[in-house]
Amino acid sequence: MIWETAGTDNTTETLKLAIAKSKDANIPWLVIASNTGATIREALRLDANGHSIICVTHHVGFKGPGIDEMPQNERLYLQNFDVKILTTTHVLAGVDRGVRNKFGGIYPAEIMANTLRMLGQGVKVCIEISIMALDAGLIPYGERVIAVAGSGSGADTAAIVRPAHSNDVFDLRVEEIICKPRTW
Repeated sequence: MIWETAGTDNTTETLKLAIAKSKDANIPWLVIASNTGATIREALRLDANGHSIICVTHHVGFKGPGIDEMPQNERLYLQNFDVKILTTTHVLAGVDRGVRNKFGGIYPAEIMANTLRMLGQGVKVCIEISIMALDAGLIPYGERVIAVAGSGSGADTAAIVRPAHSNDVFDLRVEEIICKPRTW
């Protein structure tokens, strides 16, 4: 499915497609990017219960020093539904971004991220959050996951990904892009 535009207007339909594909392909893991919890709440409303849901947020400090975009009460609410929440450094940014911000230049992880963005911001994020969830031990090694992400806010991209650990990043496979926007 190709959405004509990117953004939150596609969230519900993207999640419906992702949940349906996970059931059809017998993939129990949904790895979903959500900084505030809103996309996860929508997935739960759409009956994603019964799946292993991993919510990957921005790292603390992404919006500014010490700022955590997901309030503690939202974390507690989602955890009541057995949602695992991962808040950690982005695998395709992290220290490389800090070096670039301080000294200039561009570094391998950022080159990879920008290359993936040629397919769409959401595709890049699907790959990134899958690696992060695997590295954190929240999904099993060698298994396929449904990754859901967006091009800013909400969700507009979903893919079947067989993630690899960050130290073996080139072993990762995107098996199928379920949906994405034409433009982002």
